[in-house]
Amino acid sequence: MKFLKVDMSTKSVNVEDVPQEYMGLGGRGLTSIMINAEVPATCDPLGPENKLIVAPGVLSGTSLVNTSRVSIGAKSPLTGTIKESNAGGTVAAALGHLGITAIIFENQAPDGELYIFRIDENGDASLITAQEYKGMGTYALSEKLLETYGEKSSVLCIGPAGEQKLTAASIQTTDVDGRPCRAAGRGGLGAVMGSKGLKAIVVDQRGKSADAIADPEAFKEAAKAFAKAVKEHPFTGQMLPALGTAGMVAPVNSMGAFPTLNATQGVMEGWEKISGEALAKVIQERGGNPSHMGCAQCIVHCSNEFVDKAGKYVTSSLEYETIWSMGGMTGIDDFDTIAQLDRLCDDIGVDTMDTGVAVAVAMDAGYKNFGDGEAAIEMVEEIGKGTEFGKILGNGAAAIGKHFNHKRVPVVKGQAIAAYDPRAMQGNAVTYATSPMGADHTAGNVVGEYMSRALDPLKPEGQVEASRNTQIAMASVDCTGLCLLASFALTTPEGAEAFLKAMNAKFGTQMGPDDIPALGIRVLKEELDFNRRAGFTAADDRLPQFFYEEALPPHNKVVLISDEEMDSTFDF
Repeated sequence: MKFLKVDMSTKSVNVEDVPQEYMGLGGRGLTSIMINAEVPATCDPLGPENKLIVAPGVLSGTSLVNTSRVSIGAKSPLTGTIKESNAGGTVAAALGHLGITAIIFENQAPDGELYIFRIDENGDASLITAQEYKGMGTYALSEKLLETYGEKSSVLCIGPAGEQKLTAASIQTTDVDGRPCRAAGRGGLGAVMGSKGLKAIVVDQRGKSADAIADPEAFKEAAKAFAKAVKEHPFTGQMLPALGTAGMVAPVNSMGAFPTLNATQGVMEGWEKISGEALAKVIQERGGNPSHMGCAQCIVHCSNEFVDKAGKYVTSSLEYETIWSMGGMTGIDDFDTIAQLDRLCDDIGVDTMDTGVAVAVAMDAGYKNFGDGEAAIEMVEEIGKGTEFGKILGNGAAAIGKHFNHKRVPVVKGQAIAAYDPRAMQGNAVTYATSPMGADHTAGNVVGEYMSRALDPLKPEGQVEASRNTQIAMASVDCTGLCLLASFALTTPEGAEAFLKAMNAKFGTQMGPDDIPALGIRVLKEELDFNRRAGFTAADDRLPQFFYEEALPPHNKVVLISDEEMDSTFDF
């Protein structure tokens, strides 16, 4: 258990034992608690006082399946709130194998200087000049870095958007094939990385100094039982391997909750063309891979490899949220265009969700026509070129809305909503409004409650409680390195029991079922405390006015959750 502390102003790298106050923490728990303790809440997110923290989950680097999620934390330049952005790929496992609890980047390199932070297979770390990589897209960059440092390396990097410090800039991570197609997309943390003078982090995957497991035999048994629970769950064992997250297009659209044409409709005409079923068919016909393994230790295989008509690789993975933001929101129903937009965003290094919503807002404002794929591609390309319009678009949907003085801008705390309209899923209205990190699809998505028919999505009753419970659960899961999708196994008695046993075997503890959510509550309290000190109040926990005033077809509902109910969400 060790911290790597990197001072970008002095170029010093120090290895430290994990301080007592951070012992046993990982992932979002570590990033949020440390940001709240050590970053001034009112600081400039792109200034030297902000920190960028990279932390694998506490189970990353172990044999437990689907635990290769890394948390990246900072004060967000997009929202001004605390932020944890979560990514898959291989880097969390690589850090776990080296016994690295977190990398903490402090201060800033002198203006114009750019660096790579490299960790070798022995855990020795160094800063290396990256001037030759300035302005490079993430695909060419990753290829060069893997050539230089070896294929058995994981890369975290930014593209031109991060270097330009645009507030929708992502941090891209490489998948098992070495492609930078996984993203810590939300909150503009790529801009924070750029502000530090950091182009890439390269971690050797061959480390053999993972933290000890207190009871290896018990852990092995629990890991086996948990893998069985993941395989037997219908969502992770059947739907996701067959269709990936794109399989969500049909059910969400059928619920009238698929925000379309900048959230003016809940059902997309021609949705069948961009459904998970259509995507799997196109990929198979062209010789791509519809059930691809993207992240280390994944047994779900929800990823895909989208290829063009000639069978050439375009992007991986074409996910539900991107299909929605670049497709449903913009009215584009062509997979080749959507895949090209996804590839562009990954290469330039911007969040596909905030960027797609920004394009949709521009179209809604009359700048371009809905459904114009060529115009959408040209708009996104401008971000990479650094044009004036590109800089506005690269700052996300809120910036574009302000530029066009448009009335319909679906953001909360400056961050775009996700692929579930809050008027047709009232519990997600609560999550969007109250999440400490702005409108967010992984912070407390209540869609599972609706798909299982446990809750009526159109009525206000029970929605606050459902959002609260899901936000607590996800704050807990994000500490462990476990994938959100694999966490569906925790909803079964077998999966929950096996996971708790794995945690206890890892740490030599005797935690009970209530101790996991207690961790989630602790994390949320820390995040809320940071935001309060940053100046956020209950008035910020609201959706844009149009969600309360414009009824969404086909159900013709508005958000029905009162301000008082919203304010009770975190009455722990």
